[in-house]
Amino acid sequence: MRRYLVMLAATLGFATLSLPADATVADDVENCSACEAVLDLALANPRRDADRGRDGWRRPAETLAFFRVRPGMTVVDYMPAGGWWTRVLVPYLGEDGRYIGLNPGETATFPARAAEWTGAPVHRIAAYNSEGLPPALSGTVDRVLIFRAMHNLKRLNLLAGELKAVHGLLRPDGLLGIEQHRARPDAPDAYADGSKGYLRERDVIAMVEAQGFEFVARSEINANPRDPANHEAGVWTLPPSLRLGEQDRERYLAIGESDRMTLLFRKRA
Repeated sequence: MRRYLVMLAATLGFATLSLPADATVADDVENCSACEAVLDLALANPRRDADRGRDGWRRPAETLAFFRVRPGMTVVDYMPAGGWWTRVLVPYLGEDGRYIGLNPGETATFPARAAEWTGAPVHRIAAYNSEGLPPALSGTVDRVLIFRAMHNLKRLNLLAGELKAVHGLLRPDGLLGIEQHRARPDAPDAYADGSKGYLRERDVIAMVEAQGFEFVARSEINANPRDPANHEAGVWTLPPSLRLGEQDRERYLAIGESDRMTLLFRKRA
């Protein structure tokens, strides 16, 4: 791990890196001081300069620790879009890890784009659509991470099929981490059907458990109690989208980004 940290520091342009003598790597990332050092370097990467303004809302260090992600793992990033998490995960996973973008849009060009985003060699990055997953990948993935995409899967009636694909990818006891805009517990069905971006937490847990997963834990690290989660125009009313433009802009900026559930599940056999 120390060798990897020095190499990562050199790659990112840091002249030196000093680790505490007692730095250790553990399966439990929350007790892995070396993992924290690697992630600190990845987050400081100058390639993330345009992303860093959202760190306070997206809390990458705390979120990846809760999802028990560590260097060297094979991790699936579901619908990576513009690559915000790609630019964190690829450097963090390191030369012994593997990053897979699932349903990234254009699978043929995504690995090269992700390599350009991160400075990592393209052979460490893969991309597939759910219907084109290679059989050899089944049961080999350590973590699957789904960030703010469950509402789209629900409203498009894709949830069961996509979770089945995710279940097949994960190794025995592999973990699924979900971060999702959270509706209030008493939100009406019409508001919590995915069309507004918000889902009720109990519904998400039930839907995932129904597809062969065991609920492990929840965290409030991405919670925002200032968000009333009742916007007529949906979650996109809030930053960073600010769908309503100048209308009540300062009010929505004061609320900040959405209230989010952060959930961890384990694959059942």
